[in-house]
Amino acid sequence: MFKTLALKTSMFKHSVSWLVLVGLAFFISACSKQDEVISLAGSTMGTTYHIKVVPNEHMPTAQLLQAEIDLALEQVNNQMSTYRPNSELSRFNQLPLEQSVEVSPDTIKVVREGMRLYDVTDKALDITLGPLVNLWGFGPDKRPTKVPSQAEIDAAKAKTGIRELSIEGNLLRKHNAHLYVDLSSIAKGFGVDKVASILDKYQATGYLVEIGGELSIKGTKGDASSWRVAIEKPTDEGIAVQQVIEPGTMSMATSGDYRNYYEEAGQRFTHIIDPRTGLPINHKLASVTVLHNECMTADGFATAMMVLGTEASLELAKKEHLAIMLIEKQGEGFKVYYSDAFKPFLK
Repeated sequence: MFKTLALKTSMFKHSVSWLVLVGLAFFISACSKQDEVISLAGSTMGTTYHIKVVPNEHMPTAQLLQAEIDLALEQVNNQMSTYRPNSELSRFNQLPLEQSVEVSPDTIKVVREGMRLYDVTDKALDITLGPLVNLWGFGPDKRPTKVPSQAEIDAAKAKTGIRELSIEGNLLRKHNAHLYVDLSSIAKGFGVDKVASILDKYQATGYLVEIGGELSIKGTKGDASSWRVAIEKPTDEGIAVQQVIEPGTMSMATSGDYRNYYEEAGQRFTHIIDPRTGLPINHKLASVTVLHNECMTADGFATAMMVLGTEASLELAKKEHLAIMLIEKQGEGFKVYYSDAFKPFLK
C-alpha cells in the first residue's frame, strides 16, 4: 500500500523487510532479562511490525499500549493507503476533475515531505508516480501480461507531475484530473515515526520500533547496552547479514531491488522505477541504507538513492550530510560504500 516503484515496494500490500533481518536483529538486540523490555508484534500496511520498549511507571500495560499503537497504524492506513478505496488518498486519486479534497494534517505532512524530497533528490523521488507503478504491475493493479510499450509509458508519464499537485491549508488539490498520488515511498516510515511518538509520549527512555524493515531506535536497552541491528546482504539466495551497526538514537530505512521483481522473456524488471524515464532501474546499486532523525525522511531518501545509483547517491549524501551505506553488485560479489557520516555507526 505504500512503496511504489520509484517509491519502494507496494507498502501496504506486499511490503518486504528490506533492511532488518527481523529475527536476527531482534536476537542481537535482545536483553539478558526477559522483564527488561516489553515486546509487541502485529500486522500493518501489508507487512509486520515488531516493537521492543523499556517500560517505566508512565507506560500503560502492554495490552493497552499495543491497542493504542494498532489504532494509530490503522489510522495511517485509512489516510494514505492506495489499497483502501475510501482512504483519504484514494478519495483524492478518484477525483474525476481538477478538484481538491480535505485531508488530515498527517496526510498533508507526508505529501509535503514528498514534494520537498522531489526537489532535494533532483526528481528521483516522485510521489505522483502512481500511474507508472500501476503500469508496471507493482501497485494495486495486476502484473501486466506484456512489457509496456514506449507509447504506454509515455501515456502514463503524462499523468504524473509533482507540479500538478498543490496544498492549500488542509486541502490537497490536483491540477491534472489523471493525477494519482502514491505515498508508499515514505508513508511506512511515517508509520514508524507515529509509533515512536506514542512511546515518546510515555517518556520511554529506550525502544526499537520496526515496520516492514524500517526502524526507529532510541536510547539503550534496560541493561544500558546499545540496540544493535543487522543490515541484510542484497541477495535472493536466502538471508545473510552484510553489516551490524549501533544506530544510537536514530531512524533507519533500507531500499533494495532484490526482493520485489519479476522476469519476462528473460529480462528482470524491478519494482523501483525511475520517474524521469518511466523505466525500472538498471544499474549495479543493489541496496541503500539511510540513517536520519525521521524515518519518513530516511525512507524517501533510500528510495530516491536506489534510482540515482552509487555515484550520485554519494554526492547527495555529502551535500545533505546524510549517513548512508550503499551495496553495489560487483561481478559475483558486492562492494560496500559508506558516506563519512555513516562511519561512526559501524561496529
